[in-house]
Amino acid sequence: MSTRYDAIIIGTGQAGPSLAARLSAAGMKVAIVERGAFGGTCVNTGCIPTKTLVASAAAARAIRRSSEFGVSAAGPVKVDMKAVKTRKDAISGDSRTGVESMLRGLANATVLAGHARFEGPREVRAGGEVLTAERIFINVGGRATSPPIAGLSNVPYWNNSSMMAVDFVPPHLVVVGGSYIGLEFAQMYRRFGSAVTVVEMSPRLIAREDEDTSAAIREILEAEGIAVRTGAECIALEKGPSGVRVKVDCREGSPAVDGTHLLLAVGRRPNTDDLGLEKAGVAVDARGYITVDDELRTSVPGIWALGDCNGKGAFTHTAYNDFEIVAANLLDGDPRRVSDRIEAYALFIDPPLGRAGLTEAAARKAGKRILVGKLPMKRVKRAVEKGDTQGFIKIVVDADSKQILGAAILGVGGDEIIHTLLDVMYARAPYTVVQRAMHIHPTVSEYLPTVLGDLREA
Repeated sequence: MSTRYDAIIIGTGQAGPSLAARLSAAGMKVAIVERGAFGGTCVNTGCIPTKTLVASAAAARAIRRSSEFGVSAAGPVKVDMKAVKTRKDAISGDSRTGVESMLRGLANATVLAGHARFEGPREVRAGGEVLTAERIFINVGGRATSPPIAGLSNVPYWNNSSMMAVDFVPPHLVVVGGSYIGLEFAQMYRRFGSAVTVVEMSPRLIAREDEDTSAAIREILEAEGIAVRTGAECIALEKGPSGVRVKVDCREGSPAVDGTHLLLAVGRRPNTDDLGLEKAGVAVDARGYITVDDELRTSVPGIWALGDCNGKGAFTHTAYNDFEIVAANLLDGDPRRVSDRIEAYALFIDPPLGRAGLTEAAARKAGKRILVGKLPMKRVKRAVEKGDTQGFIKIVVDADSKQILGAAILGVGGDEIIHTLLDVMYARAPYTVVQRAMHIHPTVSEYLPTVLGDLREA
């Protein structure tokens, strides 16, 4: 005996709930299946809780620096990690409750708790029931991966999810992984009071960025007392005198790092290995990501994959855009495509990095004839006034079309200011639109025309 629906949505991450609301509003009978916490990674272990922790860490940093601004904050800064965690849990919990409440309040919708598994291309078993639908949407997200590091089974460690339970300041946190997740945790825990060492296998941090961006990020972290070990090509783990020892094979420095606690931030994998996709005939790639076309349709007609599980983006905003693409094509007669979007993301250290489009290196590799403009933040008066002059503004322009190809804004407000350039890129307007704009003083954005007025062949 099965229950028939017009649509089944598996997972309640960023794409699923919004799609459920649109389908429900269109009069469809919808089943939503969730096996864990409502809201997915972003709400529970990703964006919302981590950026709440970043805000607490920034407050601690501001108090320590108060004398630089002529403000007295007597006595040492005390971080109550239990209170920090309580605040984080409350904010994350409110979001999770909000998602669940919204879904349960939808007309024509049924929310089922349980693990969903395909039994065929139109059948899903969940919570002891068999559900059938002509449209099935997979929105199951991803999780931290545990790499094949020698000795990993012999030492305790955290990942980005289990870090959410930490309610104390580790004396010495060793972070294996020098990319976005690892660096955000590294800086926040340094500001909470931990000694922190970052160990990265690549020759530099965040190797996908341009070399000058990687170098500047390293300078920001090292200025706060974070030790960075790059080129660690032979990482091994064992119990150490204070907790954990990370063996490295770096050209410089000690061959091992001793710490009290270990965070692994070395990548993620899709939650697709236990869905029974083979019974539905849904194809996946070598890493387990569901293969989709430009409209997010899988290899089986009537089944779509949205969010982190499709390998088309690993961000909350790409997952939400997946929802917009599917809804536009299905309900609005609007032919939107994944290939229409411009890559954009941020690194939420302090000061943050806002990134859009191609890096300088990627533009060169693509054979573009490019112009590059760059301005250090120490020349930006707004940054000087705030006492935060680290980083730079960098913009890459196509010398032939005059369109902006990409940008990196590492510095005060970089995560917000980048959208000025991103919107112009979507409009396919020439860079002169921004160059000739009159921006407000004193802001960081007012320097975008300055940078674009000083482009050089590169």
